[in-house]
Amino acid sequence: MSYYSLNQYLRETFGEKVYKLSLDGGMICPNRDGKISFGGCSFCADGSGQFTACGDTIFQQIENAKELLKNKTDCKKFIAYFQSYTNTYAPVEYLKEIFTEAILHPDIVAVSIGTRPDCLPDDVLDLLEELNKFKPIWVELGFQTSNENTAKSFNRGYDNSVYKKAVKSLKSRQIYVVSHMIVGLPGEYFEDYVKTLNFMCESDSDGIKIQLLHVLKGTKLAEEYEKGKFKCLEKDEYIDVVCELLRRTPQTVVIHRLTGDGDKRLTIAPKWCLNKKDVLNSLNKTLRERKIMQGELI
Repeated sequence: MSYYSLNQYLRETFGEKVYKLSLDGGMICPNRDGKISFGGCSFCADGSGQFTACGDTIFQQIENAKELLKNKTDCKKFIAYFQSYTNTYAPVEYLKEIFTEAILHPDIVAVSIGTRPDCLPDDVLDLLEELNKFKPIWVELGFQTSNENTAKSFNRGYDNSVYKKAVKSLKSRQIYVVSHMIVGLPGEYFEDYVKTLNFMCESDSDGIKIQLLHVLKGTKLAEEYEKGKFKCLEKDEYIDVVCELLRRTPQTVVIHRLTGDGDKRLTIAPKWCLNKKDVLNSLNKTLRERKIMQGELI
């Protein structure tokens, strides 16, 4: 069988290889500033923005990120990825300013916006719909799990119906949706991962990001880990899960990520994930052995 990879989707859509540039929109999260809570999600150390570029303006961040990549890739086209914290959690006038600045950069072919499903009011949705007429707008939703007991345990701050409503609202405006899930959350097992995958696909998400749980310094999750309240997945366990999730993913859904690498300065566990090259080599080897390949839709 084959799965629909991000690389394949980008080449089909833009005609060549495209690279993502991680940007910081200067926002925070309602799960940290007291609107929902002050604690944030228990696994989140810094809003997943440790790889964002530096710069006072969005244009400068884009240029600095390109400079850092010049020895890694010969890409000429890029996606502006607003990654840190909740990137629709600001007045719509400010969002219009920074997103438009990204869209107007000549090397940017699309804008991807990481946010929460409960931070998409109508005026923001209307803005995204308007911007989508100029260059493609993607919205990446941090969903993580469809198990609402797990979601409460890590302090997600919204229920599954909020996610479903957000996806429906975005899709009604022809906006591309990517949903994030985490494999390895405490108390979850294989059936939970399958239910989460199915829930996101049935909700009409265009793409899926699969993320390994990282235990990061300074988080509530780290405190629980150090007290021995849960164990992280081993590499072989994680690879098995990813392979089986790919088998179950509809071939119209784009797989945007098979794993992720955390900040080495912050990652407590699992240590094996810090060698990303080894993880990807092991994963690709197992995918080949099980005849799960990147390929054309069938």
